[in-house]
Amino acid sequence: MQTYKIEIDEKVWNYLKSKAEPFEDTPNSVLNRILLGGELSRLNEVNRKAAVSIPTSFPDGVPKALAQILEVIHEVKKSGRNRREATNLVAQRRNTAPQTVIDKYCRQLGKRAYEIDRLLEDQNLVELRALLERKFVNHRELINSFFASLNSRKNNEVHHA
Repeated sequence: MQTYKIEIDEKVWNYLKSKAEPFEDTPNSVLNRILLGGELSRLNEVNRKAAVSIPTSFPDGVPKALAQILEVIHEVKKSGRNRREATNLVAQRRNTAPQTVIDKYCRQLGKRAYEIDRLLEDQNLVELRALLERKFVNHRELINSFFASLNSRKNNEVHHA
């Protein structure tokens, strides 16, 4: 496909950056999504799904990073959202920027977004669980119960289907 060079002012550049997913998007991919990919309909879909989703809650003392990562996992595995939608929903719930949530599972876990996507594709999330247990050693019990809960709900859904 042929490409063209354009000039944009700083205001537009900052807007594009605010809509970009680190390590994934280019200015072209952001513009493509906004202008051609139905950004408004995608946001409406995320908001519609948010209305029927039950937020995951964690006890006091659980690090924000761990809680946000587990919330994203919950939204991906239990609500059928993709990572980007789950990230936006968790950010919206917590009244924070999506970049803040992305930071929790990328920078703090030492992974890139595409690596997190790969980990989330695993049916049993074995590698992601092990990574969380290594990073949050003092919260292994919570991590184990969270993943046990995911698996038991998954098994119940299979038996009731």
